[in-house]
Amino acid sequence: MDYSGKKVVIMGLGLNGGGLESARFFLKRGAGVTVTDLRDEKVLQPSIKQLDGKTVRYVLGRHEIEDFKKADIVIKNPGVRPDSPFLQAAKQIETDISLFLAESPARLFAVTGTKGKSCTASALYHILNNVKNNGKAFLGGNITVSPLTFLDELTGDDNVVLELSSFQLGDLKDRPLKPCAAVLTAIMADHQDRYKSMEEYIDDKRNIYRGQDKDGITVASDDSWGKSFHAESKARPLVYSHNTLQEGINGGWLSGGGPAFARLTNWEGVSGEIEALVPSRLLTPGEHQKINLLSAALAVYGFGIKAKDIHDSLASFHGVEHRLEMFHTAGGVRFYNDSAATIPEAAAACIEALSAEGPLVLVTGGTDKNLDFSPLVKTAGKAAFIILLEGSGSEKLLRLLDENGIGYSGPFDNLEKAVCCAVEKAAKGSIVALSPGCASFGMFLNEFDRGRKWKDAVVRMA
Repeated sequence: MDYSGKKVVIMGLGLNGGGLESARFFLKRGAGVTVTDLRDEKVLQPSIKQLDGKTVRYVLGRHEIEDFKKADIVIKNPGVRPDSPFLQAAKQIETDISLFLAESPARLFAVTGTKGKSCTASALYHILNNVKNNGKAFLGGNITVSPLTFLDELTGDDNVVLELSSFQLGDLKDRPLKPCAAVLTAIMADHQDRYKSMEEYIDDKRNIYRGQDKDGITVASDDSWGKSFHAESKARPLVYSHNTLQEGINGGWLSGGGPAFARLTNWEGVSGEIEALVPSRLLTPGEHQKINLLSAALAVYGFGIKAKDIHDSLASFHGVEHRLEMFHTAGGVRFYNDSAATIPEAAAACIEALSAEGPLVLVTGGTDKNLDFSPLVKTAGKAAFIILLEGSGSEKLLRLLDENGIGYSGPFDNLEKAVCCAVEKAAKGSIVALSPGCASFGMFLNEFDRGRKWKDAVVRMA
């Protein structure tokens, strides 16, 4: 599409690619681009540097309402609330995702959920990338790769996997996407500092399948949320479960410590036999990891990809950065980065997975999102030692730890102090993991910044 002469405002350049790639998209198509961000030039320098040599007008450290009134198109960052007065002044609002969907010719696989969506999307991409004669595979979205980076490479034979947050899906409320497969991972309370209720939060998630028809597939859990998704979706349902599915229910399930199986009855292109999709042993530990991989496997199994090809592909899947990522060993101690665990349930899953592997020194805490920390506290006793980072969430957490007689050190307002404490407490054979169960804001720019700084500090100090 030709945008020559159009006035475009990029609201939120950011550091994760969406704003940057939107600017590149419009500059390439002849638009006049203004970038505006509440953060200053120093913070945004990594993104600004990548636009060197381009004609871009910058308004940093503030927004100016006249820019929004005069713009033909405003590109919204998903973190900006839709009731922003600046957005209210805009004539047309787009996002990097909506721009992509309007022009992409490729098959679309979409993944959302509260936790597990990055792992699931990455595993889905990994399978598609390893299956021969199936077109090229691309991965983008909330996983910090804007799909605009590869838009111009796509053909109708290719496969795109998009990880989509509730914020990104909320921005698509009036523009239904139509994925061939929509996957909804575990649903838990999150972002209750932005949404008025869980129902409002989940309503944004539902946009992932609202544009589907009978030719598509919706993959969801057998819990109450998953059942409501399947009841509403017009696509064919596939269920993933921790328990063996009854005859007549199409989907897959875990088998204790063994493989994950699937059975599709009266399903075109699939045998109807019980087949193993996910290996018994994975390169990243945890039952929650196995259920994520099962949901990804079902999305392609339902389109006729052979069970053996899926199984063999997942055996080589290494997981995702910032999600139970084992990145360093020193003195017989293994160090993990689980910085993307931004809710208490995710940190609890980390404790369950890693405490089974050895004595666990857990670094946790951060900024609260108006969440319940009891799931984290219930599993905290399985950790050998707990170290808290400073933040409003840690203030809530330490009171619960005190009430339950669970000891801890901190809260530390400096990551290096926390690393020093963790190294001191870890003996040979121990595991040290950062799994905050909280938002990162305050000490860090975001959870990815937190994870990178954690890894850097550990490698320097351990």
